[in-house]
Amino acid sequence: MTDPKKRADRWKAKYNLERVNETLTDLREDMAARYEAAMNQVYAMEMKVKEVINAAGVSTSLYVSYLNFGRQLYKLSRQQLISGETLAMAAQVLLDKWTARGCDPAVLARIRKDVFTIEAPKP
Repeated sequence: MTDPKKRADRWKAKYNLERVNETLTDLREDMAARYEAAMNQVYAMEMKVKEVINAAGVSTSLYVSYLNFGRQLYKLSRQQLISGETLAMAAQVLLDKWTARGCDPAVLARIRKDVFTIEAPKP
């Protein structure tokens, strides 16, 4: 184990606020551009989910649940980089979860297929 004074000195150097501020200032423009691009993708996905639930005649009081299902599928399909049968099985787990919370499984299945092009898992 290193000397406690050395540890404290390294921590102070690492977390020098001026240095951290300079680093974040340099990265901010790229970070903002990536955030904006991600939010545009999320917005487009949410609009597609709303189209599906509108077509199914879902009550507006349940929109939040269906949108949350869509957001969770989005995270699975885009951020965790899983695909194929593994993605289909994970999507089925989410579908079962939101069905247990009161959502219509047929509407959830349409969101899974129409918005995310994820087929039902093979038996």
